[in-house]
Amino acid sequence: MVDTTPLTRAVDDFADRLRAAPQSRLQRGAAAEALGLARELARRAQLVEEPGAEPREMPDAGMFAAADQIAVAAHDLALVLEDEGQVEEAAALVEEARKRAGV
Repeated sequence: MVDTTPLTRAVDDFADRLRAAPQSRLQRGAAAEALGLARELARRAQLVEEPGAEPREMPDAGMFAAADQIAVAAHDLALVLEDEGQVEEAAALVEEARKRAGV
């Protein structure tokens, strides 16, 4: 069993910061950054779960749902990761997106 704690901690922290962010920050790009991350994490999970199938794109549920979307996508991905390297890579994606979002 792979320890996915680094990924889940990173995404839970990012999600909490998004939830606490003012609407103006979400509108200035934090929500869009989070949606992009959620879509990438969901795409990666789908590629593992359904090899050969075309990944479906996570819909834009609005800026106030962005925190929940990254949390769901990351926790889904954590369930299918197969090694520590994949966990580290996904956690790094989360941290990079958090920095770009400015939260």
